[in-house]
Amino acid sequence: MNESTASSHGPAAPSPIPPAGTWPPVAQPGGGHRPPHPNAVSPLTAPAQESTPDRPEEPTRPPEIPDAPPTEGDELLRRLQALIARFVVLPSGEALDATTLWVAASHLQPSWQHAPRLAIVGPAKRCGKSRLLDVLAETVHSPVLTVNSTPAAVFRSITEEPPTLLVDEADTIFGSPKMAEKNEEMRGLLNAGHQRDRYVLRVVGSDHTPHRFHTFAMAAIAGIGDLPDTIMDRSIVIRMRRRAEGERVSPYRTKRDSPALRAMRTDLARWAKPLADQALHLEPQMPVEDRAADTWEPLVIVADLAGGSWPRRARQACTRLVSSEAESEDEHPSGARILADIRRIFHAGSDPDSIATDQLLFALNGDPEAPWGEWGRGGLTPRGLAGMLREFGISSGNVRMGDGTQRKGYMRNKFADAWRRYCPTVHPLGPAPRQGSPR
Repeated sequence: MNESTASSHGPAAPSPIPPAGTWPPVAQPGGGHRPPHPNAVSPLTAPAQESTPDRPEEPTRPPEIPDAPPTEGDELLRRLQALIARFVVLPSGEALDATTLWVAASHLQPSWQHAPRLAIVGPAKRCGKSRLLDVLAETVHSPVLTVNSTPAAVFRSITEEPPTLLVDEADTIFGSPKMAEKNEEMRGLLNAGHQRDRYVLRVVGSDHTPHRFHTFAMAAIAGIGDLPDTIMDRSIVIRMRRRAEGERVSPYRTKRDSPALRAMRTDLARWAKPLADQALHLEPQMPVEDRAADTWEPLVIVADLAGGSWPRRARQACTRLVSSEAESEDEHPSGARILADIRRIFHAGSDPDSIATDQLLFALNGDPEAPWGEWGRGGLTPRGLAGMLREFGISSGNVRMGDGTQRKGYMRNKFADAWRRYCPTVHPLGPAPRQGSPR
């Protein structure tokens, strides 16, 4: 593949996402899980289906699960949702459902293994971020509202009975690389507190006695722009926006409106307290995997305990918000984005065995919709490319080109494992060979 070939083929569109398997069962309010439908096929055991080239498969939505018998929690969550919507316009129904469930989940923190963060971010001022925190401060369990607090003060406020941290103006903490570096300890605290039994060790007193401080606590973090990647990865992300013409909310007045919100907090705590042991032992099947499943599990369990339409809506919110963030991650000029773009370049060139570094950079920097042409003064460089790919165990070397010459470049087979792991839907490869099997 020469440079003209690389530039004439634009990045190919991603292949459709394979259809999902049967929607997982949910926990019945009061105990257990619904058994799967007798004709249901597990996505883990379903035979792989090949798509025909002339008729590509289209993504299909998983079938909606039926509503569950409502409990008192169903009515409480509806009331809470109406209160939130009275003062704040959330960007979508799924975002409103997720925020409602997150508030309720804060009242069951002793039952959770993971404490989900609620990242309330927006592109500019006046998007409703602080107003949403005002409402959360009156409805979550044991709120601790902080603005530009020190890490020492924050972790000293976390006890074995965790509060709910509410961090406003996070852009003053993480808004620039210099700020983020200065506040690295706060980022580490928020990351560690996502999982139970991650402690901060500090010396206290005149004799400098080592002391363990708790970090586990749910946290809502609001600010302009994205938070650090490691925090976003542990968060349910609510991307706020300014109200459009015709979108109306009630002005929030503390003396007038806080009594109703605090009464809602009391009702949620009363409902949740006897369910703590049941919540601890529920293991709902999730529509997402890995850290996203850890983060969303408390919200899905709360939805299953409440019944009604909440089990279905919680999973819809989970699927759509996680998918939306995955798409945003693909646009981020690092991480999996570089792998996806390189996969498209190889595919556009009919998957050669190797590609020269200068040809690869010519295609990357020449894509007007990719960030690489603006990467530094002259675009992405060989050294910059090598640095990003090194994170995935991919390195360059001498490669033989189609004309028989040798040049510095990359072998296609070195990308295969990373492509399968980090961008599996971009021109999918065949299954990986089993360990020990001939290649």
